Amino acid sequence: MSRLMKGEGEPLVASRELTAVSADGSRLHVEVYGREGAPALVLAHGWTCSTLFWSAQIRELAGSGAYRVVAYDQRGHGRSPAVGPDGYSTDSLADDLEAVLAAALAPGERAVLAGHSMGGMTIMAAAGRPAFREHAAAVLLCSTGSARLVAESLVLPMRAGRLRTRFTRAVLGARAPLGPVTPLSKKILKYATMGPGAAPERVAQCARIVHACPRAARVAWSHVLGELDLGAGMRELTVPTAVLAGSADRLTPPVHAREIEAALPHSLGLTELTGVGHMTPVEAPEAVTAKLRELVSTYVTGPAAVAGATEVAEAAEVTAGEAKEQAV
Repeated sequence: MSRLMKGEGEPLVASRELTAVSADGSRLHVEVYGREGAPALVLAHGWTCSTLFWSAQIRELAGSGAYRVVAYDQRGHGRSPAVGPDGYSTDSLADDLEAVLAAALAPGERAVLAGHSMGGMTIMAAAGRPAFREHAAAVLLCSTGSARLVAESLVLPMRAGRLRTRFTRAVLGARAPLGPVTPLSKKILKYATMGPGAAPERVAQCARIVHACPRAARVAWSHVLGELDLGAGMRELTVPTAVLAGSADRLTPPVHAREIEAALPHSLGLTELTGVGHMTPVEAPEAVTAKLRELVSTYVTGPAAVAGATEVAEAAEVTAGEAKEQAV
């Protein structure tokens, strides 16, 4: 049974653990926290992370008993097994999210979906899928991008251009093992992925998570992210969507968040956190949790949820009426 050991208070134990099976047969580890029947959130972590990345949000939201939180390990991460070399793609990200939604939510159940970094890319990749349209009430995109990730990265302090892009691609796709967590490795991780004011315990938490990622998955996903182009999926993200970014993010600088927010069919606006880096759910957990709570109260349990359910019912009635007329 999975336990979130970090943070204050007693360990929070998952109420259920599931295995979702994706379209290609890949198995995904899924954890469900909180009270059955409570309003649901589904959390998708980013590159080199795991369900532990959402510990603060799970503890605050599911621990209160007011929410049910579903978190899963992306393929090759955490407790989700590695796959073959052809099993890493944006299509597989979308397939996996569909499988998780089908396994963890009841038919027709609506939830808030949140994705950090590659998790946000997962949501954009799946935006046009049937299971996504069935289950997504609203979305939060944290510290993510839809294209040109390597070219826009600020990890290397060089002038923008082909040379920086080439070196950045080599650094992010390096095959060298990360090794144990050390003071030097934490310093490097903080520079690349977190804001200058990130608390030492949060840097250490991120380092433990990132260093635990299997090298094969880290390298394989780096190649996928290096060629990313999710413009079409971003435009299909028609549910209410909030965007959140850190002003000091070097991996996915705020230029990505601004472009996404401007292109969304139903944007709820961009929240830019001053001085925060890429790891927003860990660096600024209060801000991320507050935004998730706001989305649930508005789109899963509030007036907007009722209006949305009414629209769906009316659309179903129209479809049924048209089918009846055609049958006659």
